[in-house]
Amino acid sequence: MQPPDPVPSPETVASLTARLAAAERALTARDKTIQVLVSREKDRTAKRASTFGVFEENAGLQQVVASKTLELEQQNRKLEQTTYALRETSGLLEMLLENIPSHIYFKDKKSRFVRFSKSVQNTFNPSGDVDLTGRTDLDFYDEPSARETLADEQAIIHSGEAIIGKTERLRYADGRIAWSLITKMPWRDKDGCIIGTFGISTDLTAIKAAEAELEAAHKQVVATSHQAGMAEVATGVLHNVGNVLNSVNVSATLVSDQVRRSKIPNVGKLADLLHQHRAGLGDYLTDDPKGKIIPAYLMTLKEDLAKEQSLILAELDSLHKNIGHIKDIVAMQQSYAKTSGVVETISVPDLIEDAIRMNAGSLARHDVDVAREYHVRPVVTLEKNKVLQILVNLVRNAKYACDESGRPDKLLTIRITSDARYVTITVSDNGVGIPPENLTRIFAHGFTTRKQGHGFGLHSGALAAKELGGSLSAHSDGLNHGATFTLKLPYKQESAS
Repeated sequence: MQPPDPVPSPETVASLTARLAAAERALTARDKTIQVLVSREKDRTAKRASTFGVFEENAGLQQVVASKTLELEQQNRKLEQTTYALRETSGLLEMLLENIPSHIYFKDKKSRFVRFSKSVQNTFNPSGDVDLTGRTDLDFYDEPSARETLADEQAIIHSGEAIIGKTERLRYADGRIAWSLITKMPWRDKDGCIIGTFGISTDLTAIKAAEAELEAAHKQVVATSHQAGMAEVATGVLHNVGNVLNSVNVSATLVSDQVRRSKIPNVGKLADLLHQHRAGLGDYLTDDPKGKIIPAYLMTLKEDLAKEQSLILAELDSLHKNIGHIKDIVAMQQSYAKTSGVVETISVPDLIEDAIRMNAGSLARHDVDVAREYHVRPVVTLEKNKVLQILVNLVRNAKYACDESGRPDKLLTIRITSDARYVTITVSDNGVGIPPENLTRIFAHGFTTRKQGHGFGLHSGALAAKELGGSLSAHSDGLNHGATFTLKLPYKQESAS
């Protein structure tokens, strides 16, 4: 987009106009002076000729006349030079008013147009069939816009104070909207009295339209990034649910296999055998070789069934816990989804623990230990779903960084500190680190170093932190030196956010 053409300042236009008017007045006065002096010398010559009765001028008189004539000729040449300079200046002014794209105008004390640039005529009456002289803004703008411009001009006339660089939104009588950058100043006569106003305005409509498009595009990017960030959270939830379901499946398989191998059917066989010898059961147990081993077998069966019961109960307990974990994860996600956009008072440690629980399965699967350094336990008033979105993504990224490093001592450290204005949460890992050239790019939309990544997480997190009135930053000493992400949150989210 091309910037507006440079325009002369209102002070320059006013100075040129004042000089032109002063020079014209000086030229007229000096012409009158020359005429008076010439007439006066003629009268003196005629009187002297009649007095002395001679028609020839004496030497003294001729010398005076010659001196005066020379003086007048010099003054006349100066006047001619001044006139030429003024005409040249006037030509430049006319050229300026004829060609400048910005609006230049002079108005009287009733805000009526006195003189104006051609651009004013082309804007208000392109056909040129209406003379703008004597008209006001009420003839071209709707009433609210015109009243505002007239009020500004009357304020200048009464106070003598200029309006510099004001941005105006104006609506034409036909409904068109225009934006202008205006400067208006008092118009003074040769005695310094205010006789009106003059000003210059530059059209900003195209620039404002471009700004509106840019803002709309930015809002779209923010919305898309926020949705992507929430998708990150949802993906994390599904991933963790999947991990827990794996454990549920293992427990269910173990219970099923144990039941298939159970010795409970042997109890039925033993019961049938005892039933068959119920008439002489005592003799059978003491005298019959098969009967004699039944008491010992019952003791062995008791122990086996007790172990079997213990194993099944343990697996059922694990199954119950894992199902409860799934319910907790789903309920947590549902609660955050329901409160999206709602500002709530929340405990920062509790929110961090929620983020850790939502990543608990993958952290355990990748053998990543979590260290907590909660030096303070602050409470903030924010949109907790946005904070959770950021924390879940930071914990997941730290887990990936630790896993990719291949270290046996994978460690994720979460620290909370605070000052008078902000709560600071740092998420540090001892993973692969970040190259220096990527530190300025990791928050860019679409930038990622993971094969399966899409580059929305950190970008949406940075936008969310900004919307909350805080910030998200990163630091790393380089490859294989880990990374630290710092989330700063205000104690209270401003309503404007």
